Amino acid sequence: MDLFLSPGLIATIVLVLIVLFILKSIIKVVPQGYNWTVENFGRYTRTLTPGLSLLVPFIERVGHKMNMMEQVLDVPTQEVITRDNASVAADGVAFYQILDARAAAYEVSGLQYAILNLVMTNLRSVMGSMDLDDLLSNRDSISERILRVVDEASHAWGIKITRIEIKDINPPKNLVDAMARQMMAEREKRADILEAEGSKNAAILRAEGEKQAQILKAEGMRDAAFREAESRERLAEAEAKATQMVSEAIAAGDVQAINYFVAQKYTEALGKIASAPNQRVVLMPLEASSIMGSIAGIAELTKAAFGEEGQVRKPGPHPAPRPSGPAAATSEFPASRTTRAPSDG
Repeated sequence: MDLFLSPGLIATIVLVLIVLFILKSIIKVVPQGYNWTVENFGRYTRTLTPGLSLLVPFIERVGHKMNMMEQVLDVPTQEVITRDNASVAADGVAFYQILDARAAAYEVSGLQYAILNLVMTNLRSVMGSMDLDDLLSNRDSISERILRVVDEASHAWGIKITRIEIKDINPPKNLVDAMARQMMAEREKRADILEAEGSKNAAILRAEGEKQAQILKAEGMRDAAFREAESRERLAEAEAKATQMVSEAIAAGDVQAINYFVAQKYTEALGKIASAPNQRVVLMPLEASSIMGSIAGIAELTKAAFGEEGQVRKPGPHPAPRPSGPAAATSEFPASRTTRAPSDG
């Protein structure tokens, strides 16, 4: 085998290599999600989009390969002094996207470094203008303020800051303990307030219930008084009617009616005398048989009014019935009897 190549073979190999090199410099395939800038003797001329592109050999070349997809940038932890002189450590993340490959490649040097320093500076500025309580409870507003400022400042670089998020805000340990005690005191205060409000509402409800009960009781007493007055009125009407009937019978000359009226009043008087609490000695003008005789007079009155066979007789003079029994023996000489009630001594 000949160890030396012929000059013609060497020339062929060199020619093939030159052709391959030229083709590589001419044919460019840009992947999806990227834009490449083209420079003509160091000056920007155009931007290559994803796909197959051709360059002028030995004149044009690829300048910068820019990633057009949305990218995330970690913001390192920063020491921030709040407006009320509290020291906190905060970090976050920033999302950005290149919209103009030419501006991102030639308007700023070190795009990610520039974005990172811009976010960190505004993070300290915004958080330093707030109190600690507002800082811990308003993360969304902090992110929005930083996003607005950074996006406006980076607009000339051909990028869009899509989102900035605060990941952690870490106050010192002693400050965290003080905040925990404050939160506990606040919760105890709320519990006391709720308990007091519950007691107040319960007292109001009890008072309302007692008021309603008194109203209902008063209405019941009023209705009872009305009914009692109505019953007394009806009783008085009945007594007046009975008295009128007796008076008419007396006016007609009916002696039995007089006996009935006298016996009724006599019986009522005896009942009142016997029920008096301060009486120790009761004088009985007649014996018990006299009362029976009066009641017998009532029976005679009824018999005289309705007759033997239930026929109603016309009013007129009737002979008084002759009393019988012990009352007949004592009718001419009424005796009085003294009854002594047992004394306390």
